[in-house]
Amino acid sequence: MPLLEHLVELRNRLMYSMIAFFVCFVLCYAFSKQIYDILHWPLYIVCNDCRMIMTAPQEAFFTYIKVAFWGAFVLAFPMIAAQIWMFVAPGLYRNERRAFLPFLAATPILFTIGAALVYFLVMPLALEFFLSFQTAGGDGTLPIVAETRVSEYLSLIMTLMLAFGVAFQLPVLLTLLARVGITSSAGLASKRRYAIVGVFVAAAILTPPDPISQISLAIPLVLLYELSIWSARIVEKKRAAQEAAEAAEGGAA
Repeated sequence: MPLLEHLVELRNRLMYSMIAFFVCFVLCYAFSKQIYDILHWPLYIVCNDCRMIMTAPQEAFFTYIKVAFWGAFVLAFPMIAAQIWMFVAPGLYRNERRAFLPFLAATPILFTIGAALVYFLVMPLALEFFLSFQTAGGDGTLPIVAETRVSEYLSLIMTLMLAFGVAFQLPVLLTLLARVGITSSAGLASKRRYAIVGVFVAAAILTPPDPISQISLAIPLVLLYELSIWSARIVEKKRAAQEAAEAAEGGAA
């Protein structure tokens, strides 16, 4: 295909992705109140007598806009990934397309698992830890009462869900690198200690400054790194078998 046709195809795929995102944004904004109710559930479970506050007249409106953008990204992600695949797939051989399809299917699944881990485990544990610093006050002391800003709480949970979802793509990334020969299972295994240190550093950066949420991200990432080594070994064995079959066919010819 000529370069101009490639550019036209890329433009069309980007346009379809933007249309999908816009439609999802409008839909999510229409249900932004319901999405907000879903996102504040972890706080409600930990502290059902707490209240959310806003410190500016426009804060709630812009918070709903932010919620709609976040929901649109999550909802449109499979459609955007499909557009990327349709742009790339024609340039691949049939066996390459079959090889990449499992990774394309694994991406949203791993993202969902990471986001669910935040929603059902990390946020409740982290909130319980943070809210434990409230005090009732007494003679000569003032009480410390949590009154969480709407925008700050939603920014925290949405950022964490996106961060965990992206971090859980580690097996897909490392397996693809092994498939194209940039890395190998032996190389990943030999750098295991450095990877574990890097995982804990990344967990400290991506999560709130409490040990519960940091460990909740670090341990799954270490397990996913081990899964990446195992997946890379399978890819290498399949590639070696394919190369041996092609060599045998070439020798027979």
